[in-house]
Amino acid sequence: LLINGSPHEKGCTYTALAEVAKTLEEEGIEAEIAWIGKGQVRGCIACGGCRKADDGRCVFKDDCVDELIGKAVEADGIIVGSPVYYSGPAGQICAWMDRFFYSYAGNSAERSGPAS
Repeated sequence: LLINGSPHEKGCTYTALAEVAKTLEEEGIEAEIAWIGKGQVRGCIACGGCRKADDGRCVFKDDCVDELIGKAVEADGIIVGSPVYYSGPAGQICAWMDRFFYSYAGNSAERSGPAS
């Protein structure tokens, strides 16, 4: 699963991810590029709701975090791409990663066994 963290769906970040996806597919590895979009991605508020939820999903349901957790559960790997703004990744992808990894990675081991 390749995550396009750019606000531009088919911009430079997409082009780089498409090259990676092409190489993976040439090696027989299925690849999907998912775009987080232009909409707001809320930052994590450390409420712990995802830790209490049966499925480990975030309590915010108005953006793509939970949808991409569903895709990540099926994936063997995740690659995140972002434009670089002032020597760092775009703020939207940082907010996405905070919530994604807190709710998904923190819960996945106890839901699916030890990490490999």
